[in-house]
Amino acid sequence: MSEAGTSVLEGMPMGFLQLSADWSVTYVNEAAERMFGRPRADLLGRNAWQAFPGNEESVFGRTYRQVAETREPQVVEGFSPVLAAWFEARTVPAPGGGINIFFTDTTARHRAQERLAVLARVGAEVAGSPDAVQSMGRIPRLLVPVLADWAVVTVLEDDGRPVDVGCWHADPELRPSLTRYSELRLGELPATAPLIRSMHTQEPTPVTAEEVYDSLLPGEARDLQRRLATGPGFYLPLLGRGRTLGVITLWWSAGRSPDPDDLAAAREAADRIGLALDNGRLYRQQAALAEELQRSLLTQPFQPAGAHVTVRYTPAAEAARVGGDWYDAFRSPSGAMTLVIGDVVGHDTAAAAAMGQLRGLLRGIATYSDAGPGEVLRGLDAAMAQLELTTLATAAVARLVEVPGGTRMVWASAGHLAPVVVHPDGTLGEPGRWQGDLLLGVDELVGREEHVVDLPPGSTVLMFTDGLVERRHEDLDAGLARLRAVVADLADRSLDELCDEVVQRLVDGRPEDDVALVAVRLG
Repeated sequence: MSEAGTSVLEGMPMGFLQLSADWSVTYVNEAAERMFGRPRADLLGRNAWQAFPGNEESVFGRTYRQVAETREPQVVEGFSPVLAAWFEARTVPAPGGGINIFFTDTTARHRAQERLAVLARVGAEVAGSPDAVQSMGRIPRLLVPVLADWAVVTVLEDDGRPVDVGCWHADPELRPSLTRYSELRLGELPATAPLIRSMHTQEPTPVTAEEVYDSLLPGEARDLQRRLATGPGFYLPLLGRGRTLGVITLWWSAGRSPDPDDLAAAREAADRIGLALDNGRLYRQQAALAEELQRSLLTQPFQPAGAHVTVRYTPAAEAARVGGDWYDAFRSPSGAMTLVIGDVVGHDTAAAAAMGQLRGLLRGIATYSDAGPGEVLRGLDAAMAQLELTTLATAAVARLVEVPGGTRMVWASAGHLAPVVVHPDGTLGEPGRWQGDLLLGVDELVGREEHVVDLPPGSTVLMFTDGLVERRHEDLDAGLARLRAVVADLADRSLDELCDEVVQRLVDGRPEDDVALVAVRLG
C-alpha cells in the first residue's frame, strides 16, 4: 500500500481492517486499535477467526465470507459480545481475493434508538390501557434490560398506601427472587428508607446496596436484597400534577453503572407514567362523582303488598359515561302500581341532570292525574314543550291494577323497548310490539298507543334500557333474542337473582352503555 494510502487510512475516524484471502489480518488502522482496545501488533499476521473469537459464526463473519465469495460489497450492523458494542461494517472486496472492512462504532446511536423505543412502548402502554394502575404491572418489562438490569414499579393507592404492582429482572434465574422481594420489601421498610424518602421529597434518589440493606430489618427481604442489589440503584418518583403517585426502582448489576442518557430516558418514562396515573385518578374521581349523581336521582322502588319489585343500575365502563338511564316504581292515588323505565339521549352529567328533571315530571304527572300510561307520556311531552326542555328521551310506563284472577298490565312506550313478560310456568309472553314510537321531546301532540296484558299470579315483568341488549356492530333484534333466551333460562330463580344474572351474562359487568332495569314478580 502506498504511503499516501496509508496516510488516508490512518487519518480516518472509522476503523479499517484488511483480511487476506486466507483470512489473515494484513492491516489495522489507528481507529481500529482504539475500538478494539488492542495494539495492532497483537493482530497483524494472525488468523482473523482466532484473533476475534466467536466472530466466524456471527453476522459479521457470515457477511465477510459472502463478500469474499461473491465479490459484492455489503453493509451490516450487529452487536459484538466480545467488545460489548454495536458496529456497522461496510465490507468490500480487495485485490488478491481478500476483503477490506470499514467499520464504525454505532453503540451510541443504537442505544439512543433503544431508549426511544422504550419510551414509545411505555407511552403506548399507559395510553392504551383503560386502567393505568393495571398497566403498571407490565412497565418493568419495558424498562429492562435497556435502562436497567431490574426494575420494580410501586404505586400509591387512593388511601396513600404504597403497593408494588410489577417487577422484572434481566436474568431469568433471579426473577423468582425479585418477585418474592417485591412481595416483602415494603412491609420491612422504615419511614426513613431511601425509597420512602424519594416519594416524600419528589426527587430522583441514587442509592447504594448498603443503604437499602441497612434500612431493612433482618430477615428474608434483607437476604434477597443482598442477592439482587449487586450494583447501584436509583429511585424515580412518579409525579402527577404536583403529587407523588408512586416510584420506579431501578438497579444495575455489579460492574455496570447507569448511563446519564439512560437516566434521562427513565425520567421521561417516569413523567409519562406519573401523568397516566394522575389521569387515571382523575378518571376514577370523575366516574365516582357522576355515578353518585346518577344514583342520588334514583330512589328505592315502591314495594306493593303481595308483590316484589327490584331495580338495578350499572354505569357504562367508559370514563364518565354515566348518563340518562332511569327506573322508577311508585303507587298511584288509586292504588295501582306504576313502573317506569327511561333513557335520556346522551352520556354525560348533563344527561343525568335532564334525567332527574324528566323523572320528577313524570312522577308528578302520574301521581296527580292518576291517568293511564299513554296519557302520562302525552302529559310529559306537553310539559317538556311548555318548560322548553330541549332534550330527547325514550320511556316506557306500565300500570298494574289488580283484577279478578290476577293483574292487568297496561303499558305504553315513547320510543322504548317493550317489557319482557315471564309466565308462572317459566314460558315467555309474546314479544311486545315495538314500532319505533316517537321519542319524548319530538312532538307534544302525538298520541301514545296502550297495550294490555293480563298477568296471572306468579308472573314476572322485566323493563330495561337498551344498554342491556344493544351492541356495536350487531342488530338490535339479536340482542333482544339473547335477552329472552337468558331470561327463559333463569325463570325459576328468585327475582333478585334473575336480575343479577341477566346483567352479568349480558354485559359481564362492563356495559358499553348504562344499564337500568326494573322488574316485578306478582304474588
